[in-house]
Amino acid sequence: MSNAHQEAIKQFMSLMENVDERMKDTFQLIDCLQWRIQNEIDNILAKPIIPTDLYRSVRDSQLVGLSGYSKQGLPVIAIGVGLSTYDKASVNYYVQSHIQMNEYRDRVILPAATEKYGRHISTCLKVLDMTGLRLSALNQIKLLTTISTIDDLNYPEKTETYYIVNAPYIFSACWKAVKPLLQERTKRKIQVLQGCGRDELLKIMDYSSLPHFCRKEGSGSSRHSSNGTIDNCFSLDHAFHQQLYEYIKEQAMLVETGSPIKQGSVHVAFPEPDPDDTKIAKTIESEFQRLADQNGLCNSVNGLKVNGD
Repeated sequence: MSNAHQEAIKQFMSLMENVDERMKDTFQLIDCLQWRIQNEIDNILAKPIIPTDLYRSVRDSQLVGLSGYSKQGLPVIAIGVGLSTYDKASVNYYVQSHIQMNEYRDRVILPAATEKYGRHISTCLKVLDMTGLRLSALNQIKLLTTISTIDDLNYPEKTETYYIVNAPYIFSACWKAVKPLLQERTKRKIQVLQGCGRDELLKIMDYSSLPHFCRKEGSGSSRHSSNGTIDNCFSLDHAFHQQLYEYIKEQAMLVETGSPIKQGSVHVAFPEPDPDDTKIAKTIESEFQRLADQNGLCNSVNGLKVNGD
């Protein structure tokens, strides 16, 4: 971006400092624009995570994928919350991968869905699998809060509904504590389904679009399925991730014509978490600690690093 454009943004931000607080919410777009410029987000789809083995490790420990589309044409994003370990690469790689999937969704998936279904589609559905959720999830709170904050500030209102499935007791206990802290509009978006949620989800999507962990009661794992990588949308070998990875590498070749693709993660500035998000994270920590105390697991929890401390 030219110096003239940057100077114009600085002047606008200076004017914004004098605007009434109630009006500033309307200008979140400006902060988002600044974030995109400072972190070169427009170019992030030209920066593949290489070598492939490293990207495969990211995919195996950050379980996210596209399982299909709803009957209304909304993309169905599956997330393996309980079995994602985020322990095979640095935090920067996980944040980079998350933003790349957001950008690919907005630039490729949603426009393609709009064309296919003949109506404007700008949101998706998310199915969150809680299989395997354990106390060790405390280690991931800082990273998950960072990702959540990036989404809230820079990709707002992109999710129509969150469906929670395969919820163990530990989730149910935390949900009771966290639910009162959520805004009403957020509560309305969240539905906790019984078991794997298959019957309820089949009302809004075909069987072929069901995430693999919703296809059979008691499937017990969101990392693997009976049909291997064909149905497992988390796998790098799944069609969605193959298309995404090839797209990023192709964009990189266009940008780096005649030069080898550079290795290394993209370092994105992490925004300060919203006070409400921080309060929710602290509530989850407290609830996990209470559950540990109840089950006589204090010693195992004391060794955990919370929020990277």
